[in-house]
Amino acid sequence: MQPNWNNNQPIYQQLKDHAVAMILDGTLAEGDPLPSVRKVSAEFQLNPITVSRAYQELAEQSLVETRRGLGMFVLTGARQKLLSHERDRFLNEEWPRIIERIHRLDIDKNDLLHTL
Repeated sequence: MQPNWNNNQPIYQQLKDHAVAMILDGTLAEGDPLPSVRKVSAEFQLNPITVSRAYQELAEQSLVETRRGLGMFVLTGARQKLLSHERDRFLNEEWPRIIERIHRLDIDKNDLLHTL
């Protein structure tokens, strides 16, 4: 699966976000190994340092751990931790902008409910 890289964020951040999405979606389950740096860098034609930086940020957030000689693995509780963090971020950062736009466009809440 090839991510669509954009120029709005550094590649390592986009790669980290891709891994976070895989954990949230269950594609990477707790206890699963992350693909090796070498494999990811070859598959996506990225510098291995870029991949390592993305993985290091995941480790700094206590989402993955390094097992010496084995690679990096998703930690138990990582998905729940991400769900909590991403929900808070959505409700505090994204949702207020969405609400503001809904009001600005004078969209009725019933119209919104019918789109679901």
